[in-house]
Amino acid sequence: MNRTEYMVPCRDGVRLATDVYLPEGEGPYPAILERTPYGKREVSRSERTAADPRPAKREAIAQYFAAHGYAVVYQDCRGRYGSEGEFVKYLADGEDGYDCCAWIVQQPWCNGRIGTMGLSYAAHTQASLGCLNPPGLAAQVLDSGGFSDAWNGGIRRGGAFELKQATWAFNQGRLAPETRADPVRAAAFEGEDLHAWFARWPWKPGHSPVRHAPDYESYLFEQWTEGAFGPFWQKLGIYAKGWHDRYADVPMVHMSSWYDPYPRTAVENYTGLRDAGRGHPYLILGPWTHGNRSQTAFGEVEFGPDATVDSWAGDWRAFRLRFFDRWLKGIGNGAEDDPRVRVFVMGGGSGRRNAAGLLEHGGYWRSAADWPLPGTRFSAFHLHADGGLRQAAPESGAAPISWTSDPAKPVPTVGGAITSMEPLIPGGPYDQREREGMYAHSAPYLPLASRPDVVVFQTEPLAGDLEVIGPVVAHLWMSSDAPDTDITAKLVDVYPPSADYPQGFAMNLTEGVLRLRYRDNPSEPKMLEPGVPVRITVELFPTANLFKAGHCIRLDIASSEFPHYDINPQTGEPEGAWQTMRVARNTVFVDAARPSRLVLPVLPVLG
Repeated sequence: MNRTEYMVPCRDGVRLATDVYLPEGEGPYPAILERTPYGKREVSRSERTAADPRPAKREAIAQYFAAHGYAVVYQDCRGRYGSEGEFVKYLADGEDGYDCCAWIVQQPWCNGRIGTMGLSYAAHTQASLGCLNPPGLAAQVLDSGGFSDAWNGGIRRGGAFELKQATWAFNQGRLAPETRADPVRAAAFEGEDLHAWFARWPWKPGHSPVRHAPDYESYLFEQWTEGAFGPFWQKLGIYAKGWHDRYADVPMVHMSSWYDPYPRTAVENYTGLRDAGRGHPYLILGPWTHGNRSQTAFGEVEFGPDATVDSWAGDWRAFRLRFFDRWLKGIGNGAEDDPRVRVFVMGGGSGRRNAAGLLEHGGYWRSAADWPLPGTRFSAFHLHADGGLRQAAPESGAAPISWTSDPAKPVPTVGGAITSMEPLIPGGPYDQREREGMYAHSAPYLPLASRPDVVVFQTEPLAGDLEVIGPVVAHLWMSSDAPDTDITAKLVDVYPPSADYPQGFAMNLTEGVLRLRYRDNPSEPKMLEPGVPVRITVELFPTANLFKAGHCIRLDIASSEFPHYDINPQTGEPEGAWQTMRVARNTVFVDAARPSRLVLPVLPVLG
């Protein structure tokens, strides 16, 4: 294998640093492309397997595919590492990716067929170029990314801003080429304390911890202050939905996981392209955190040896090789007959605490012909005034439930679908209680359910097993005395007390949030009228879980989750530019005339 570096020109004259690895022998070859902002010669933390958990350099991955007869191309995104130009997060990768593909197919070593691969940002770059249907593109493997709709997952969720964008901007601004080349700028970054900054709101442009990298701070505040779903959110690179009908008509894999920011993206890209008749999409959803497909334990939970991709695919390299062999080389290996949908159903384990101190929740894979899985029954569980969560309809005249939401004392995040928030909080499944070492948690470290600003609705212990796989939504009747507030909804699997867990274990499965100014139309924010009930829908991320007999299903309702999402000051001021806060009294209605309910996708339990 040999490597050659090129400076590949884009349509605007900016040149992008590009490494090409060629097999020994005569070409031409099909090409595999990955475009990354993380350094084309750097270690890729997700390129590991269950057998070899050490992250590999991209050069080692190139050597693997080159040994199987592929030209491998790694390119630095503009403004990153060796590439020229200014880094503009997400929004330059469509045209740049198209131009890269056009360059590749013109090279004598390429046979005219290109596959793309990559995790996270390198999945976003794939979707961006796929929207433009570039020359040569023949297959894609998108792992944990490829924004279907960044307003509803990845940058914002239900209008709330995901603060991983702030931590990512800080951490990557600190590693930017300009920072590495400037000792003063590097020292400025090293002198910042993100824990301290996250205790001081609101941030202001030029007066934030990202100010030392003005281009990073600029795009951060643009994302933050563009609250309404307008033209900004329909741009190439962050809204693949708008291109599904003209997306490249090629076979593709969309993969994500239950504790990743992108399961909704994967599902929406799968269903959108399926419905548009574009390509031959496959969907894979595991129990992992972001990109950790070859691990079995996350947060405080162990999912068992079957939880990895490796358990059925050999490993992630072998899976991609088989996919590319079928669609780039035409090898008849049967990949086209693989299940269109593979999901890992969490649950069914012993419930004991293992030697590592983790809950043995367990789980298993299910294959299906489509999503939602055929045979899914959408079942409503109503919220009741006594805190019950039952399928029976609520009573007439049942009293509503109110709580006080103070943005100066937000409900702290405990795990979830989170990445890139180091050093503040980790993602994954956790017992839903505060603890030492997590940001914004405080002694005496009690359960979240004990907080007066968390309203809990729970079933009786289940008489039998219940399998839930698919999209989860909460339809709620709400009011507030504030002009704007957030409503969060979290689905929890509640273990009964046991010898290992005398207080039980409340395991978070999935969550969602809605900023109520966007309740009717994300494009046209509308403030609340004080005390006037409104019907809202909070869309949680999809999930898959087996609720065992004796467990309870729980729905937690609140008005904040920090620092996962930004603080809503509840004053109605512009997002990312507010100055004052106010306390709100929020109310959920649970009577027959205004029924609030959780809708779960229920399937027959496999025998």
